[in-house]
Amino acid sequence: MSRIGRLPIKVPTGVTVTTGDGSVKVKGPKGELSLDVPDFIKVDVDGSTTTVGRLSETKLARAMHGTIRARIANMVTGVSQGFTKNLDIIGVGYSAEMKGNKLVMKLGFSHLCEFTTPAGIEIEVPAPTRIVVKGIDRQCVGQAAAEIRAFRPPEPYKGKGIRYHDEHVKRKAGKLAVSAGT
Repeated sequence: MSRIGRLPIKVPTGVTVTTGDGSVKVKGPKGELSLDVPDFIKVDVDGSTTTVGRLSETKLARAMHGTIRARIANMVTGVSQGFTKNLDIIGVGYSAEMKGNKLVMKLGFSHLCEFTTPAGIEIEVPAPTRIVVKGIDRQCVGQAAAEIRAFRPPEPYKGKGIRYHDEHVKRKAGKLAVSAGT
């Protein structure tokens, strides 16, 4: 048995999980998400707990057992609490601001970098060097944060660029001047 897959999912009050037609729907105070479930995975809803099992012992079924359970648990967390990713912009003159539904960033290029906010994602800029990505779908929040970070990933020599708030960039020493006496 999958160690992750066999764990029950606790469903908080205010969140409903329904199954049918090969899909799982999770509805909560922040919104609604759905997930298509393969035929070899079964999802049982029993009051405030949801369990995930598999109907066959194929390699794919064993691999997907824990994955489907984790995705349903993330859906339950998303519709009840939501997910956030915090990004920091490091660099002199680097900044960001929201213009409508576009994130406009100055990142040391000769042009401005624009990122259009995808559906279901909310982007806030509480400070010019701080970006907060929020949403109920964990995968979409992580993907949007990764796309924003990809405009200017942190570089190891000066540490400039866009990084996750909890990310540590290992710094490298630059070229050292060689003394004339050696």
